Amino acid sequence: MEKFDTLTAVAAPLLRDNIDTDAIIPSREMKSVSKTGLAAGLFAGWRYTAIGGREPNPDFVLNQPAYAGTRIILGGSNFGCGSSREHAVWALHEYGIRAVIAPSFAPIFFGNCIRNGIVPARLPSDAVAALAAWVEQDPAVHRITVDLEAQRVTTAAGASHRFELDEEPKAMLLEGLDAIDLTLKQRAAIEAFRARDRAARPWIYLDDPRTVST
Repeated sequence: MEKFDTLTAVAAPLLRDNIDTDAIIPSREMKSVSKTGLAAGLFAGWRYTAIGGREPNPDFVLNQPAYAGTRIILGGSNFGCGSSREHAVWALHEYGIRAVIAPSFAPIFFGNCIRNGIVPARLPSDAVAALAAWVEQDPAVHRITVDLEAQRVTTAAGASHRFELDEEPKAMLLEGLDAIDLTLKQRAAIEAFRARDRAARPWIYLDDPRTVST
């Protein structure tokens, strides 16, 4: 998984509450079971002028030249609700999104972000609205910084907002670890426990020669 430390980038305001996974990537756009080939379907219902088409809707924020290279989304409450489809996060990541800042997230979507290298930063709605208003003045210049180590969202105008994130998901994002990799950081402790347990209860280990009948 791609590591995340600090990102300063163009942020696109999409301040709609209850943006669900079908809006993020409609089911008709899920033509792959892999993590690739999904970016074109991101926000397809809003991004294009017709269902199934590819003519850009000029009114949609990601199609506007000022937001070229967007890597941060400013969203509304309950972002990522709806289905549990991980494709929604895959599509965001393939498009280039590395952070979503919103007042709240659907729990499954939040976890999917962590497991795919996207920072889900929860900030109060008034803070998100203030960031969006500042960005909209000059999106290419008014970039937002997400500092994962410090757990802060900042701007060149002096705004600074702390977001909360538990230590385990933070470590996964900082070090680029999936859940298995995170567990394997404890390999020495796991192997030491197994050695002690094997000595104490050899009968539960099928590969222990002391358990083989003759």
